[in-house]
Amino acid sequence: MQPIKITSPLSAETIEILRAGDRVLLSGQIYTGRDAAHKRMVELLEKNLPLPFDVDGQAIYYAGPCPSPPGRVVGSIGPTTSGRMDAYAPRLMQKGLCVMIGKGERGKAVVEAIREYSGLYLSAVGGAGALLSLCVEKSEPVAFSDLGTEAICRLEVRDMPLVVAIDCKGGSIYRQKQ
Repeated sequence: MQPIKITSPLSAETIEILRAGDRVLLSGQIYTGRDAAHKRMVELLEKNLPLPFDVDGQAIYYAGPCPSPPGRVVGSIGPTTSGRMDAYAPRLMQKGLCVMIGKGERGKAVVEAIREYSGLYLSAVGGAGALLSLCVEKSEPVAFSDLGTEAICRLEVRDMPLVVAIDCKGGSIYRQKQ
């Protein structure tokens, strides 16, 4: 079966038809964010302060781009273990975040939030950061520049190869429906 081409931000209709195990090629706008950035975003929400970008309908890639070599947009940009963001993901999904991209299983609360808010968790291949960097056409810092590679960046990607790991119904490539 050929990969399904999808564009971020994803429509509700696209999210609804994708199922765990589907291979996709993602193009469009996504944001990077790792542990420290997620912690700061949730702290902002707890203080009723605005987030540095509107998460509604957006996708966050759990990655921190390495510095770019000459002639390249970004350096290696492999996925971070997603479980490290489990404490923050449900709160961000409550604010409208639709798609998370990373590697590894997610906790029960995140799976429940994915179902409740009709989201997706897409898996990138760990160890393939150099290959994934070839999909990045543009990178722009957005917030928390003091975090270095963990700062939030807005990326424009083309045909990023991913797998639907957890679909909006709770279907999972990791185990039976939870």
